[in-house]
Amino acid sequence: MNSIERMKSGKIYFCNDPELAKKQMECLEILYDYNHTRPSESEKRSMILKTLLAEVGENCYVEPPLHANWGCNTHFGNNVYANFNLTLVDDVDIYVGDSVMFGPNVTVATAGHPIDPELRRRVGQFNIPVHIGNNVWIGANSIILPGVRIGDNSVIGAGSVVTKDIPANVVAVGNPCRVLREIGEHDKTYYFKDRKIEFAE
Repeated sequence: MNSIERMKSGKIYFCNDPELAKKQMECLEILYDYNHTRPSESEKRSMILKTLLAEVGENCYVEPPLHANWGCNTHFGNNVYANFNLTLVDDVDIYVGDSVMFGPNVTVATAGHPIDPELRRRVGQFNIPVHIGNNVWIGANSIILPGVRIGDNSVIGAGSVVTKDIPANVVAVGNPCRVLREIGEHDKTYYFKDRKIEFAE
């Protein structure tokens, strides 16, 4: 098993391989170009993003600065929006569905390190994919940890640390993140506390 295969296997490996460092540097060079585009250069941003990430669907917008370990392991569906400072620790695959919104300062991490101090001293690491379903909203300053799956339509409240799977159609918040309630009829009438949803004629 070579270094890349080991990195993607979910097993512990030691991330001091020069070949891995070389490939990661290629990502960082592209990322630098993306983060130094001007606000008016939307077409250029779109082209760079499609070079950087494994997949980018239609109508995706990522506000710089964007941070990524690899880029080439992240898959975006259609209509993905990310606010400032999205951090993708994508040492293995991150799958993001359609119509997903990331608030500012969100971190999605596939990488972890062993608790054993000797393995950490040797730069031991493991990577487990993250799956984010369709129409998910992830609030500002949230952290999604390795191996997590978030179901369709769910909302992750600001500042949450998501350590376990979150089902579809729920609001989940906290550290560790827990399901607060299901999304239901109330949410069709009220958009924020006691504020009713009303549209101009």
